[in-house]
Amino acid sequence: AGCPVVVKPSEDTPLSALALARLADGLFPAGVLNVLASSRDHAEPVGAALCDAPEVRALSFTGSTAVGKWLYRRCAETVKVLSLELGGNAPFLVLESADVDVAADAAMTTKFRNAGQTCVCADRRGPRILDPTSTCASSNGADRFLVHASKVDAFVDALERRIAALPVGHGFDDGTMIGPLINPAAAAKVDARVRASGGRTLVGGAWPLPGLRDAFYPPTIVADVPLDSALWVDETFGPVVPLRTFETDAEAVALANDGPAGLAAYCCGDLAHAWAVAERLEFGIVGVNEGGVSDPAMPFGGVKESGLGREGGAHGIDEYLEDKYLCLGGMRF
Repeated sequence: AGCPVVVKPSEDTPLSALALARLADGLFPAGVLNVLASSRDHAEPVGAALCDAPEVRALSFTGSTAVGKWLYRRCAETVKVLSLELGGNAPFLVLESADVDVAADAAMTTKFRNAGQTCVCADRRGPRILDPTSTCASSNGADRFLVHASKVDAFVDALERRIAALPVGHGFDDGTMIGPLINPAAAAKVDARVRASGGRTLVGGAWPLPGLRDAFYPPTIVADVPLDSALWVDETFGPVVPLRTFETDAEAVALANDGPAGLAAYCCGDLAHAWAVAERLEFGIVGVNEGGVSDPAMPFGGVKESGLGREGGAHGIDEYLEDKYLCLGGMRF
């Protein structure tokens, strides 16, 4: 309805929002599109001011579950319309009926694009303040790989072959397929989780990389990851495949649904088989034999603690609209 918008970007990525504002310069009246950047230290008071302002009728946030809960509580005071796209921890199931090459292609799409930074980056045990570093790309990469025991060797082999064709390096260098993480601290966090996981590192895991700065982390596969490991329990925002095997569909579904997140899941197998399993997964989005599930025309969002509402398509537009009923009396037809 032409309502003005305030865009609050992460302090790690303000330039993209500012570039959007520059593109829109002159297309809208002054004050319709506003970009409000801040430092990390000022993130919480800026967020509080936006939540408390009665002029703000709706708030949409993409980021961590911890920050989403903070916003949910804060917005209750003014009963704002709230849309939250929060943390994931997406399971990727390779069923007994799966074609391992199809599964490996889907895994590469969802796990390694943008160096594994294509999901809402969130730690469920993270800080409960408005942390702009928790606001990341609106997509959803796989974080927990559950592979049928009969398929695990072939699946890992297929992944290894594909990973070997992903050179890590600077984005301006010819042939580079994997770039850096958002900052060196993010790479150090990924490395710490891999080292402390208790699993077997099959590929990668060596950090820092020779000749590259500390923000670069190699594609990595870790097998037999314990269920209580942070690498399994929490979403890891990097190019790491934590992997476990299963024997039955019931076991796979139980492991996939374990936890408070419900953003996206992936299921690879014969269509009828994968469909039957996908119906039992408690997630807002399920990719069946497909790793690229995001589409501007489709409703994007999760269940459980992964958010409220949907982005994308007509459902996403509805988040910014209110139904209004006019009952007209005295009308003759």
